[in-house]
Amino acid sequence: MITIGIDLGSRMSKIVILEKNKILYTNVTDTGVNPKKKSEDLLNIALKETVISTTDIKSIYSTGYGRNIVPFSDKRISEISCHAKGANYFFPNARTIIDIGGQDSKIILVDESGHVKDFVMNDRCAAGSGKFLEVTATTLETTIDDLGKLSQISTRKIDINSTCVVFAESEIIGLIAEGLEKSDIINAIHRSISIRTKNLTSQLHWQKPIVFTGGVAKNSGMQLALSEIMGTKVIVPENSFITGALGAAIFAKENFD
Repeated sequence: MITIGIDLGSRMSKIVILEKNKILYTNVTDTGVNPKKKSEDLLNIALKETVISTTDIKSIYSTGYGRNIVPFSDKRISEISCHAKGANYFFPNARTIIDIGGQDSKIILVDESGHVKDFVMNDRCAAGSGKFLEVTATTLETTIDDLGKLSQISTRKIDINSTCVVFAESEIIGLIAEGLEKSDIINAIHRSISIRTKNLTSQLHWQKPIVFTGGVAKNSGMQLALSEIMGTKVIVPENSFITGALGAAIFAKENFD
């Protein structure tokens, strides 16, 4: 049985093809300015590269920011549920999931089956999301991919005091003018996001182990900062981008089990 999950995010879009309980195919790409077309492109590319016919597909579920505009979706599932189910696939012992995306962040508590027990979400402030890292990379004239390794050569801990991305950008410019090292500024941003995340988790009775998912989880500097601030090592899936799409594909599969 083949099922498909598509996670149409605000920044990145992902697709997972699941055959029975095995991941057959994945793809991650920028969402761009036409999310609906992006979902269609993702599916067409996937079918072409796997030589799968539409008649082979049992069901397609969508999730994420643009889940309601995927034209061929059989069912729409919230990203909260899908990240919980996807993280449970990789780490059945996980009880807390931290998902930091492009526009928001979520803390999800799950049971042994990957069902959501409780959650809290921050979607009103970009300072705790991947957007903050994008602004940082642009201001420091580097790339998102280089933030992790640069922060790890930091030799000095400094604080970012601004609670808004707009003001934080000005603060970063001020720190540059003071002659602070780029690596120290990036490390401060990672710590700032981690502190905001911990404050979010304090609203829940969270437990270890913690799984860190989403695009920001690919950042090694964020992994280290979050582990330090949370007081426990966070676990990161090999491909943290696909957790939500995987969860959607699993839900599609369970509907027929």
